[in-house]
Amino acid sequence: MATPMEMPMPETTAKAVLSSKVLVVGAGGIGCELLKNLVLTGFNDLVVLDLDSIDVSNLNRQFLFQKKHVGRSKAQVAKESCMRFNPDVKIDAKHDSITNPEYNRDFFMQFDLVMNALDNRAARNHVNRMCLAADIPLIESGSAGYLGQVTVIKKNKYECYECQPSPREKTFPGCTIRNTPSEPIHCIVWAKHLFNQLFGEEDPDQDVSPDTADPEAAGDSGRVAAETEAKSSEAGGIERVSTREWAASTGYDPQKLFKKLFHDDIQYLLSMDKLWKKRRPPVPLEWDQLPKEDTSTTNNDVLETQRQWTIQECRDVFVESLKNLKQQFQERGELVWDKDEKAAMDFVTCTANFRSYIFGIPQKTRFDVKSMAGNIIPAIATTNAVIAGLIVIEALKILSGRMEKCKTVYMTRFANARRKLLIPCTLMEPNPSCYVCSPKPEVSVKLNTKTLTVKSLEDKILKAGLGMIAPDVELDDGKGSIIISSEEGETEENNDKTLNSFGITGGARLKVDDFLQNYELVINIVHSEKLEEEKEFEIVGDIPEASESNDEKASTANETKAESNALNGTPDQPGSSMVSLQEDDDDELMLIESEDEDALEEDEEPKTAPSVRKRPLSDEEEDVLVKKAKVDQSNDTVAMEENVVVLDS
Repeated sequence: MATPMEMPMPETTAKAVLSSKVLVVGAGGIGCELLKNLVLTGFNDLVVLDLDSIDVSNLNRQFLFQKKHVGRSKAQVAKESCMRFNPDVKIDAKHDSITNPEYNRDFFMQFDLVMNALDNRAARNHVNRMCLAADIPLIESGSAGYLGQVTVIKKNKYECYECQPSPREKTFPGCTIRNTPSEPIHCIVWAKHLFNQLFGEEDPDQDVSPDTADPEAAGDSGRVAAETEAKSSEAGGIERVSTREWAASTGYDPQKLFKKLFHDDIQYLLSMDKLWKKRRPPVPLEWDQLPKEDTSTTNNDVLETQRQWTIQECRDVFVESLKNLKQQFQERGELVWDKDEKAAMDFVTCTANFRSYIFGIPQKTRFDVKSMAGNIIPAIATTNAVIAGLIVIEALKILSGRMEKCKTVYMTRFANARRKLLIPCTLMEPNPSCYVCSPKPEVSVKLNTKTLTVKSLEDKILKAGLGMIAPDVELDDGKGSIIISSEEGETEENNDKTLNSFGITGGARLKVDDFLQNYELVINIVHSEKLEEEKEFEIVGDIPEASESNDEKASTANETKAESNALNGTPDQPGSSMVSLQEDDDDELMLIESEDEDALEEDEEPKTAPSVRKRPLSDEEEDVLVKKAKVDQSNDTVAMEENVVVLDS
């Protein structure tokens, strides 16, 4: 049995640790390491909350869990495991969602500190708002492969999680996916759409047939193709029936399905010859005349998922996976694509590779397709361990009354010019135009008031776009007309009505109040009938923008970026937006001792400020810059051996 470590900390800090009450949200990769650190540091009053149950895939990095725990609550098992380190610690484990109404402002106010170890933006947004409402310090964290980040959020002192605009999720035009793919990710997205068209929830926006509305196909050949489509009635031709209906009419026959998708549809695309004047034209595949290339890996040491399948092997996988998915569909109804479900993953891999071969695009292994289709960045246990340690260091600063010493700390994949991997940066002040933490939050939303419904306003804009949980909306018209109520059933009759039916036009103002988040927001409506393709709304105007001081600090941020993550690539095979640098042999990890930081900032910080984005890392997040690291041994620190790095606490 382990016991709390003897920590070299001042007596006042030790007392603050013992008397503090801490909320840990998330008991996954970072959460497991963090809970262990907190218990061994001496924290003895913890609440841990996590909605997830333990999966076998968690066991390689979430060390508080064992095989016997699979299927049980992460929070509960994490508590039991930590109690073995220190049986006297008080841990309240909650198997629940942090967005449930019972975890309101009063719930958060009982804590001295909140620590996030979450893996999704929606929950982070919510905890950020709850900590602002309760005026409780929040330590945010995140990891993505070799990259990691820790930052401190405090109302009216440091910027909140939403002070900087979120990166837009990368999307692709429908005509590119359906007609002119040029990258592996285009083929993978098409294959996932095909899965949904055949077995999942049908979405007209995910049609996989050639797109005759493609503006590039305009001209005689395009018109001929469109006329052919209208007249087509042959089996296996392009008919005005859904892909699923046609597939069902053939009994999901693999040969007929293959012929339609990878031969007939491709021939149809070739008839739109204007598309191929400056592109390599696609090459249709024949079921009985597949190319006999020898591209598969023959090394027996290579895992099956990391071996490149030949086109003939893809055909065999196509037959088998289609058979299994057909059976599942008949037994269970609509299927949901899951990267961990073998038949679904095999189906997407082989169909994506068929498509790639046809268009002359490099094919991918099953492992690569899984990473790209699931937007996966492999989790690394050591990154999580380092980030969890940094969280505790920042917590000790806060509890000892030295919040001004807190830093945003970035962990980078590549050493900087001074051969350091941990880079502390000064925390930034709140963004005055933030629509969450500014004194009078306000935002403008561009939409079409003639077509957007009240239900879309609630679900897509307020909840999905602006991260609210239970919004109430009233018109700022002097009458207080309520169009959306968080009370169930009160305004359901409004759901299918358009905004203009309530007199909401360009220039209208909506008052939005989320009681659970203690959050009020004014929305200015900007009417537009010319939104970008496939968009129902756009948040514009008073969205977060970097303040002038932050811009100055970040003016040189782009000069020495180490790397950035890309959805269209893997950590070992970067996409076009990833910068590849030579890795330094020295992997020494250091933090600046706080007494030395002030002296360094004057001459170093202008060269090394981070990007203005300082939220926990996700697939799209950017890496950070370089800052000198220095170690100091003050009189308050116990004597250390030469190979021990002193960390500021």
